Amino acid sequence: MALRLQRGSALMGLPCRLAGLIRGSLGRGWKSICLPKKVISSGFSMLFYSWNDFNKDYFKMITNIIILSILICISLSFWIVSMTASTYYGSLRPISPWRWLFSILIPLIIASRGFRKKSLDHGGAIGGLIVGFILTVANYSFFTSMLMFFITSSKLTKWKREVKKQIDSEYKEGGQRNWVQVFCNGGVPAELALLYMIENGPGEIPVDFSKQYTASWMCLSLLGALACCAGDTWASEIGTVIGHEPRLITTWKKVPVGTNGGVTLVGLISSLLGGAFVGMAYFISQLIFVNDLDISAPQWPIIVFGGSAGLLGSIIDSYLGATMQYSGFDKRTGMVVNHQTENATHISGKPILDNNAVNLFSSVVIALLLPGIAWGFWPRG
Repeated sequence: MALRLQRGSALMGLPCRLAGLIRGSLGRGWKSICLPKKVISSGFSMLFYSWNDFNKDYFKMITNIIILSILICISLSFWIVSMTASTYYGSLRPISPWRWLFSILIPLIIASRGFRKKSLDHGGAIGGLIVGFILTVANYSFFTSMLMFFITSSKLTKWKREVKKQIDSEYKEGGQRNWVQVFCNGGVPAELALLYMIENGPGEIPVDFSKQYTASWMCLSLLGALACCAGDTWASEIGTVIGHEPRLITTWKKVPVGTNGGVTLVGLISSLLGGAFVGMAYFISQLIFVNDLDISAPQWPIIVFGGSAGLLGSIIDSYLGATMQYSGFDKRTGMVVNHQTENATHISGKPILDNNAVNLFSSVVIALLLPGIAWGFWPRG
């Protein structure tokens, strides 16, 4: 019985000598097909790269499973510590099973969606999951404020992205945030949320300096840090697109769009609105989750506080960007760059801090200073 080697068979990818040996052993009816070496090598290369891609995907999957397992164990330890502390001290409220479950599932869904939408990269999604869990288990008002900041920032980053690609030399598709950016924006709020739980336990309380001074100070510090980051993001993403030619905040001279420390009227108004939006989310959460608002101080100043934090945080961020962050105009690309190159002409600043460090420093300043100022103006219950 004579067999014939057809196109598309398994022998198509074998070298000519091997195909000849098989042909001689099976009979004269075989038809030898000799492929060029380039085709053979490309076939093996594609197989090799496919195998590498499979290994990378498999490694990522295993890594995600391990990290998720570790996070669940950490979250369970939070619950155990909370139950133990409430048993021995009596004054602290324990973490309820429903709060623990909500604090795991909702941040996981949001981080996964952000990763699929390219708002977060792999490390950013893991960092967002950690920060989201801490804020959610501490106080639902913390979580809603962080959620509104993340959603609006992601939407505004993708808004008019074609225009931003022509302005920003470091623009990422989808505005992907990595773990460094997540912790520079959410690290201070996460730390304050942990201190809040140590002081007060998990749960929602009204902002009232006359009854809960330390806890109210921490709540406003956390809100101020988030509003500061939101205000800076709104100012950058809106002001660079629809604002007029910016002016450097230190000298008030006109500078190219995208220069660190450049401000516009549209950008400043946007920073005020961005902070107020985060404050509004916190205020609405207070109305929903806090039970004893009728005997507490009014909560509406939270919105004003958020707007003030957004505006002042954006101004501090701009000043630091103009003095401690390098800006140069690259003649080859026609864009503003944040690092020194051969074709770049210096505009402002020194290469001391990068954008992430500036954001972190601004949020720390607002978190430390603004609640103390608000204490003198906050109405008493």
